[in-house]
Amino acid sequence: MPEKNTKANQIEVHGGKVHNLKNIDVNIPLDKFVAISGPSGSGKSSLAMGILYAEGSRRYLEALSTYTRRRISQNKRSQVQEVKHIPSAIALRQRPNVPSERSTVGSMSELFNVVRLIFSRLGSTVCPNGHRIQPSLKIAQSMDLPGGPDSRMGIIVCPTCGIEFMAKSAEDFAFNSGGACKQCHGTGKIRELDESKLIGDENQTLAEGAVASWHLPGRNFMPTVAATLGVRTDVPYKDLTDKEKNIVLHGEKKQYSVDFRTSTGRVFHTDKTLYENAYEAVYDSLKTVKSERSINKINQFFHFSVCPTCHGTRLNPELLTQLVGGMNIAEVSELTLGKLTDWETQTKQELPAEMKAMADVLFKNLTDTLRPLLELGLNYLTLSRNGNTLSTGELQRIQLSKTLRTETTGVLYVLDEPSIGLHPDNVKGLINIFRALIAQGNSLVVVDHEVDIIEAADWVIEVGPGSGDAGGRIIAEGTPSSLKQNRNSLIGPFISGKADIMHDKVPVSKDAERLTTHLEVDKYFNLHDITVTIPGNEITAVTGFSGAGKTSLILDSLVPAIESKKEKRSLPKQVKTLKTNLTDVVSVDAKPIGKNARSSLATYTSIMDNLRRIFADLPESKKRHYGIAYFSYNNKQGACEHCGGVGVISLDIQYLPDMEEICPYCNGTRYKPEIQEIRWHGYTIVDLLNLSVKEALSVFQDVPAIEKQLQLLDEIGLSYLHLGESTPSLSGGEAQRLKLVNHLNKKQAQTLFVFDEPSVGLHPQDVQTLLGVINKLKEKGATVIIITHDLDLMANADYMIDLGPKGGSSGGKLMAAGTPQQLIEKSHSLTIDYLKEHFQKFGLI
Repeated sequence: MPEKNTKANQIEVHGGKVHNLKNIDVNIPLDKFVAISGPSGSGKSSLAMGILYAEGSRRYLEALSTYTRRRISQNKRSQVQEVKHIPSAIALRQRPNVPSERSTVGSMSELFNVVRLIFSRLGSTVCPNGHRIQPSLKIAQSMDLPGGPDSRMGIIVCPTCGIEFMAKSAEDFAFNSGGACKQCHGTGKIRELDESKLIGDENQTLAEGAVASWHLPGRNFMPTVAATLGVRTDVPYKDLTDKEKNIVLHGEKKQYSVDFRTSTGRVFHTDKTLYENAYEAVYDSLKTVKSERSINKINQFFHFSVCPTCHGTRLNPELLTQLVGGMNIAEVSELTLGKLTDWETQTKQELPAEMKAMADVLFKNLTDTLRPLLELGLNYLTLSRNGNTLSTGELQRIQLSKTLRTETTGVLYVLDEPSIGLHPDNVKGLINIFRALIAQGNSLVVVDHEVDIIEAADWVIEVGPGSGDAGGRIIAEGTPSSLKQNRNSLIGPFISGKADIMHDKVPVSKDAERLTTHLEVDKYFNLHDITVTIPGNEITAVTGFSGAGKTSLILDSLVPAIESKKEKRSLPKQVKTLKTNLTDVVSVDAKPIGKNARSSLATYTSIMDNLRRIFADLPESKKRHYGIAYFSYNNKQGACEHCGGVGVISLDIQYLPDMEEICPYCNGTRYKPEIQEIRWHGYTIVDLLNLSVKEALSVFQDVPAIEKQLQLLDEIGLSYLHLGESTPSLSGGEAQRLKLVNHLNKKQAQTLFVFDEPSVGLHPQDVQTLLGVINKLKEKGATVIIITHDLDLMANADYMIDLGPKGGSSGGKLMAAGTPQQLIEKSHSLTIDYLKEHFQKFGLI
């Protein structure tokens, strides 16, 4: 009798309490595409990352040896009662780390590894005497197999002149090791000191800080040393003699006897004060600098130019004699990913028949690595494109492609916002890849707000109904079609097209026409002679595929041009003309606020400063001599001595994951016990920080300075956050809205607000909240630009600028400009076609 198949068909989660999850029980189907939806801060990522990925990866790692586990960063044990039938898990997070300057698309995707191998095995090389040698199986074998005199390991014998020389291995073509250009060391750029930046302002005296490089840390006393050497420090730099200027710029680096006078008139004498001239101050700082912030400060004194030796290829020029398909490796690196298949065809046509089998194997490896990148819409990127110039969406798609090509089986993939930066047309390719993952025998959980992705899922789990404490519950489950009829579903109306996605138009101000901006950009990446108009006091959506030129046009050209005009500097070289009366620019992104848990909602706004003043002014505080510093958990006077004001204690337990425990002394309040004895209207400062914005409004109704900030937080949809909430833990949408708080209480008539992908991490309902905030900015007189792929934002824009038709070399053209209603009447581009379908779905036309 055959044995009954008892394989589990779902992951069972019981008692999930991670972050704001309310002791949830939920089942996640296995071998299916499951979407998790819900408002920002509702607990979606807590379920997906905090439970499913954390438990799936942790349990897999527990099967490894103790030795191995000690060397792997591990997830903490989740706050969940039980998780059954969970497979090993792989996660792709919402915000990948920004790569270094040494990373390229080729190195990050590992395509360049295959290209290097192809050049080492299939390349046509040149001997030291200049004779070209065609590729052969014999040469390819010599790379690996020791043999007779003509095929020793890595040795090639020129058939024309008989000279022996070393073949180039795959490692020899790596710009991060043996193949690096000797002048730029594989970066493609050289750094040269910009002498014009050493002197900040010639009209200032040395005492006033005329020498900019002496503002670097540890050099503020250089004017005093210069005075000892006979340089006048009380006259403008431009009026110094040539001899004095020479001492400032080129004075000998050695120790001198110097008298230093303090502000009180006292004199301190030293015999060994080292003098660093304006040049040496920069070079010496560079030798000792460690932090990224300090490096950026020093880099202001340099200009970076293309390396004259390798011309930006990063490679030793000697490598460029080796050809494959008639191209050297630098030329292949400049190809877009979409053009690599043409290179493959050309190469195979030129190779001898004996090399065909090897070429098939190598190029299959290249094609397998390339396929997911093309399906994810990255065909416009070149292999040589610097990794640190890629958008978040591009970085995540490269990360996703690396994961997908492994073709694993029985794995749980957990993806957080994979649709970031994707044009609606690219979403189709992403869904195809999801289907391929399931077909390989895997399970897939996707946290996303893109309605098309949710509609394509096999099963949807909704977390909500609100954010923060108002969320953390499972409010609906089912197939996408069943959610259309589920009254509890928040995403259902957006799937069915019954949601109200349009906001009432805010009328423009009388100054709107005067604030209109005209910009002309010529020859910048893929932009060529583009002229655009940005209507004043209106909301303009800038749209198009990734790589179409949106960032180049707005963030790299318009924004710095307005800033340069305000500071009376020359415009960026690619900006031919700029006509505008806008004077200020505010760029708003969704990056986390603050670097550690010490940053909170109260400290980010002015609420904490006002709270501390209130408590310091209390009679009891004055009696105990408690000043303002005592009411900050970031100062030793007020912070708990055991946890340092963090509220938690981290425990290192060797090969097991580190544990974080609530501080047993302050119970997570962060403050010393005596500070919590001081009360205002019956509340301690800890009690007040535990209040939500909504709860705090009634408490501070008689404190205008705090009430005003609370009202603004309420208006932008953050009433559920606690005053003591850690800002780095906020979602992208929450962080974005919080950054706007201080701009909503004043006129913005001459200010341009630029939102870069503002819908990242936002539920369609949250997008409506964001539109409300943007309209408030418009009411204040602001001019707003939204760089977006979100169709709801496009539909609500007053004006649209669409770039395309695709990305990279296929982009950079102005496809359409006008109101959304005008543009959908005629097909201009794929973006406009999708927008028209969106209007039709929601019954707007």
